[in-house]
Amino acid sequence: MAEITASMVKELRERTDAPMMDCKKALSEAEGDMTRAEEILRVRFGNRASKAAGRVAAEGTVGISISADGKTGAMVEVNSETDFCAKNEDFLKFVNELASIVANSTAADIEAVAALPMSGATVEETRAQLVGKIGENITPRRFARPVVQGKLASYVHGSKIGVLVDLVGGDDNLAKDIAMHIAAAKPKSLDASGIDASLIEAERRVAIEKAKEAGKPEAMLEKIADGTVAKFLKEVTLLSQVFVKDDKMTIEQLLKSKGATVASFTMFTVGEGIEKAVVDYAAEVAAAAKV
Repeated sequence: MAEITASMVKELRERTDAPMMDCKKALSEAEGDMTRAEEILRVRFGNRASKAAGRVAAEGTVGISISADGKTGAMVEVNSETDFCAKNEDFLKFVNELASIVANSTAADIEAVAALPMSGATVEETRAQLVGKIGENITPRRFARPVVQGKLASYVHGSKIGVLVDLVGGDDNLAKDIAMHIAAAKPKSLDASGIDASLIEAERRVAIEKAKEAGKPEAMLEKIADGTVAKFLKEVTLLSQVFVKDDKMTIEQLLKSKGATVASFTMFTVGEGIEKAVVDYAAEVAAAAKV
C-alpha cells in the first residue's frame, strides 16, 4: 500500500478545499494517485473539488500588440513578485514593448524571445536592468503569436486576463463582444475536438461513480455519463457556450447571425498554474519572539 504523507494530504487539500480527513481517505483509496484522489473527492463534494486548475498564484500582467490592419499581433505574460511591481510604469513599458517585439518576430519559444533586440540591448539584458532598477524578479513567461486567418481583436481585463481572437468576417463590435465573452466564460477550446480526451474520460468516470452512489441502475450508467459529458462540453467549448450578453443564443448562433467565424482564440490568466508561497507572518513573529 502506498505511503500517504502529510505533504500529499496538504496538496490535495489545497487543490480541492475538501476536509483534511477526507483528503487522506481519498489518497488511501487511490493508493497515492493524486489525480484519482481528486476524482474521488469530486464524486463526494462536486465540482468544488476541481478548483485548483485555474488558480491564480503569481503577480504580473498581460500585454498585447496588434497591427493596425489586425493581421499580426502577439500577447505576452510577464510575471513579477508583487502586484505593486506589476503596476510600475517601467514594468508596464517593458511588457508593452515586449508584446510589440514578439508580434514582429519569428521567435519560436520564450528562450528565443530573450535574445531578441530591445532598447539597444537584448530582451534579457533589458529585463536584467529592470530587475536591478525595481528590485524584484521579473520573468517573461509565455507568449502567443497566432497565424491570422481573419482579423485579430483583443480584450484585457484588469491587466490580469488577456484574450486574442482571430475573427473571420463580422465587425469590430462583434470581435470585442467575443473577446469579452471569452474572458468571462473561460472556454477551454473552440469546439469539442479541442478538448483533451483525458478530461472527457474523467468527467465520465466521475458521473458513473456519482450515479452508482445515488443508487442508479447499472443499465442507466452509460446514458447518465453521456449526458454529463455533453453538458461538460457545452460549458467549456466556445461555440456551445451561451453568450454572456444574451442568454437566448449560443456563440455559434451569434456568429452565424453575423456571417462570421472564429478561426482561433487564446486566453492568458496571469499566474495560472503557478503555485505561490504562502507566508505565515504570525508564525514568523512567534518564532522571532523565541530567539
